Amino acid sequence: MSTTRQWRTSTLVLWGAIATVAIAGLGLVALTSHTLAERSKSAQAESRQCRFRGEVEPHHGMVWIPGGTYEQGDNFYAEEQPIVQARVASFWMDAHEVTNAEFASFMKATGYVTDAERPVDPATHQGLPPDMLKPGAVVFFIPKHIGGMGDISQWWHYVPGANWRHPAGPGSSIIGRENYPVVEVTHADAVQYARWRHRDLPTEAEWEWAARGGNPKASLDHDQPAGANTWQGIFPVVNSGADGFVGLAPSGCYPPNFYGLYDMIGNVWELTGDIYQPSHGGDPAPDQAISRDESVLRYTIKGGSFLCAPNYCARYRSGAREGQEADLAESHLGFRTILRGPRSSEP
Repeated sequence: MSTTRQWRTSTLVLWGAIATVAIAGLGLVALTSHTLAERSKSAQAESRQCRFRGEVEPHHGMVWIPGGTYEQGDNFYAEEQPIVQARVASFWMDAHEVTNAEFASFMKATGYVTDAERPVDPATHQGLPPDMLKPGAVVFFIPKHIGGMGDISQWWHYVPGANWRHPAGPGSSIIGRENYPVVEVTHADAVQYARWRHRDLPTEAEWEWAARGGNPKASLDHDQPAGANTWQGIFPVVNSGADGFVGLAPSGCYPPNFYGLYDMIGNVWELTGDIYQPSHGGDPAPDQAISRDESVLRYTIKGGSFLCAPNYCARYRSGAREGQEADLAESHLGFRTILRGPRSSEP
């Protein structure tokens, strides 16, 4: 589930305890990250060979998505409705989510500083304690026990020092995880990367059409997909890893869809270029540029992540959608880019 201002507000009361866990538990974060990586490597070797293609000719890691008209949306959650007719033109799209290695090339070339590496703006997030104004990002922890499902701060912690290089906080690293999706990035970070590549983020309609694999009918299959990295078990306490991975998976470990796109469902949520609205089906009006109960801009994210389970956040579907706070980086959030134009143009 996306952690928006609700998360930042709800954690104010519990911040003392959370800060203690986040600081004292950094060794646990690193251990957990290491353990998940080792389990992932083992499962990968035993059950599949990940098909990461990277920057290969002739299309530089992109695939062609022909345009079309389709029924956009779903009927599972309220924000996925109504189902509407949508039309998109053809475009190129990254076959994989942008990886750590690809993002590192951008950072080296530009010297860009991501949002998670900058202090939080107190003007837009008033009332936060000092530690939550430090550079950092939100990290998922498997809790030992929970007191109901209403308080997401039981498994989401703001960790100072967490960023794309250290996605689980200080002590964690992306070394050896170059082909994993980059996470702990925000909408602005993704836009800057896309511009560097002379590309864009997909609109919500473009993303959903690509995820459909050419199916014009509304996708009303709500079963947990077998060929995607999601949560098997009872979220957030038990994950069997039956799909081969606990936590993030490297890019390309599951079968591609009809267009040749990997991990459109599961693994990490993906940012789009569209401002989030409570429902879809048109351009946002000026008074819808921010959500009704928040003062912070949000953008639509799609596809669900490795944290989606049948008992919680069953958003492992092409029609699923959520709003993501623009400047909040999370350990289950990434992106991919598109290039609009004729097929004859080389990406």
